[in-house]
Amino acid sequence: MSSTILPADTYIVVNKTIITETDKKIVTTLYQPIIGNTAVSLYFTLIDDLLKREIMSNEETHHHLMSTMQIKLENLVIAREKLEAVGLLKTYVKKEDVNNYVYVLYSPMTAQEFLNHPILNVVLYNNIGKKEYDKIINYYKVPKINLKDYEDITANFNSVFSSVRGNIFNENDNIIDKNSRTLSLDKKVDFNLIISSIPKSMVHEKCFNDEVKHLIESLAYIYTIDDLNMQMLVRNSINEKGMIDKNELRINCRNFYQFENSGSLPTLVYTKQPDYLKSPQGDNSNRAKLIYTFENTTPFDYLSSKYKNGEPSQRELKIIEDLMINYKMKPGVVNVLISYVLKVNNQKFNKNYVDAIASQWSRLNIETVEEAMKIAEKEHNKMKKLVDKTKTPTKTNTDKKVENLPEWFGVELDKGQISKEQQEELDNLFKEFN
Repeated sequence: MSSTILPADTYIVVNKTIITETDKKIVTTLYQPIIGNTAVSLYFTLIDDLLKREIMSNEETHHHLMSTMQIKLENLVIAREKLEAVGLLKTYVKKEDVNNYVYVLYSPMTAQEFLNHPILNVVLYNNIGKKEYDKIINYYKVPKINLKDYEDITANFNSVFSSVRGNIFNENDNIIDKNSRTLSLDKKVDFNLIISSIPKSMVHEKCFNDEVKHLIESLAYIYTIDDLNMQMLVRNSINEKGMIDKNELRINCRNFYQFENSGSLPTLVYTKQPDYLKSPQGDNSNRAKLIYTFENTTPFDYLSSKYKNGEPSQRELKIIEDLMINYKMKPGVVNVLISYVLKVNNQKFNKNYVDAIASQWSRLNIETVEEAMKIAEKEHNKMKKLVDKTKTPTKTNTDKKVENLPEWFGVELDKGQISKEQQEELDNLFKEFN
């Protein structure tokens, strides 16, 4: 859980692992498309803070990190949390007048582990697309060599070395080793329900071990499968030995999701705008605050904020997924589109209406929040001029035309984050478009 952090707060880096050049390549090729370049830069900066022994760093302040990376403190915290989320970092804090942090570094997963991970593999695919994904797969594939006509003549240890009397052997503890972390998820799967629903005669006593439970939690998360459906999928994945066939369970979950979602694979509606497409920091204007909100809010959270109670329907989430998969739209741009459509379409998130706008933005290759806001404003101005030219004395006719026009009304920041005066400023910012 995050705590309030100040530039003066200190930290040390502890190296829990052995990080090789291959590991660094994996971080940039596999992790970076998910966590962004700022988080990767933080990871490498923490490595550079280590001493020559590469075990522990000197004590530094967070101002040192901010200066080295040329980054704001809030963005530093976001980057750190991304590293924690994917298992590259663990953070400990001792709260005092000046808080003391310990950052423990871990190795990335191997390419084989990552590209077979039930969550990370799917997220990577959806973030970079099939073409780039295939390139990565080909890069990490080991070439197959046909050894059918060859004889294995590898020497054994005892055929090369002889046993001799030596000193007493001492076991060595706490020697640095290669360590990586698994992803941590909030426990949401009801395993008591799943296990109790399956006859004991069907399963081995070691069927639901920790590895299998973690896999089930991961699959339930990435494919948004509830307990009842997961119960069915688990039962269908039990082999003749009473164990869960992990590969079969993956396939069953993927097929179930695709069946429920017209053949598409899930994308994370919980992702934020990639760091490389975000606006530079330092602008404190109201417009910059609006852009910051779009860039640092997930489409799921943004659409959810439009509900007083409850959350988006599966149909609405499917529309967002289509925007990110079919139209290749970035999360921040999706947020602008959500706001735009709800404003001009009487708070209805209609697929046909969304697709019409998404098609145009896709053809224009809109990737940044700034570009999305500008094209919306441009369309508004164009249509407003058209209305002014076609106005007639008949009030009813004029109102009807105005009602069907796309208008850009801007976006509100989270009411809990700004004062009443600031909110009035933001409301006035786009007053000309109302």
